[in-house]
Amino acid sequence: MTQQQTLSWEQIADYFDEKQGDEGDLWHRGLINPALLRVLGGVSGLRVLDLACGNGALSRQLARNGATVTGVDSASTLIARAQRRERYTPLGVTYHIADASNLGVFSPASFDLVVCNMAVLDMTDATVQQAFHESASVLAARGRFVFCTQHPCFEGNNTAAWLVEKLSRTTTVWRKITRYRQHYEIMNHWRMADGQMLQTVSYHRPLSWYIRCLREAGLAVTAFEENEPTEEFIQQDDEGVWIREIPLHCVVEARKLS
Repeated sequence: MTQQQTLSWEQIADYFDEKQGDEGDLWHRGLINPALLRVLGGVSGLRVLDLACGNGALSRQLARNGATVTGVDSASTLIARAQRRERYTPLGVTYHIADASNLGVFSPASFDLVVCNMAVLDMTDATVQQAFHESASVLAARGRFVFCTQHPCFEGNNTAAWLVEKLSRTTTVWRKITRYRQHYEIMNHWRMADGQMLQTVSYHRPLSWYIRCLREAGLAVTAFEENEPTEEFIQQDDEGVWIREIPLHCVVEARKLS
């Protein structure tokens, strides 16, 4: 019987750093990052803030693409691991311990682009709202805020499921959901090498809530993409062919209005 513990990102930093490495795990390499990077486009010469940067995998990729990158995360242990990777392979990335809801360490209009990859889902409602305002404050005029998250319309644990129906020679895959309009916690499960199951908490909110929060922060949505799996992902993950039909993640781009 496996043990389950609900932990913070601070507590699973070692596990997460090893899992993500320098290129990201299968889900990041083959499903999450391709769409995010496509929306980001060319970043050479841009001042980029990687919000909730984790172990810095995305920060390093953006630095390799020519951006001047600053990474922030509230988990000091993750920042320590990101800094260690920077020492071993210097790319000019600067890291700070800072919460997404308090970016006062930076001057207004310090960045051309703020990116937040798979982190807003781990923040409470109040933190997300404040993080959007803080991101807008550190963006230059017409700067962009881009985030990738679980797709609110299709993702969930106990509130969404795959339904596979086979009739004669035809197989149809459906995604059924419930409680879409509600705000609730989701327990995310991480399987350790020793069989132990760890849990972290994330949050479901309807898509319209995110759009309203962006507007209230002075940010206007200018792009929306739904992540598609690569062939690598389809071949290596059992859900790949289903996700090709129904997206479980999305990328939102919003631009500062003034």
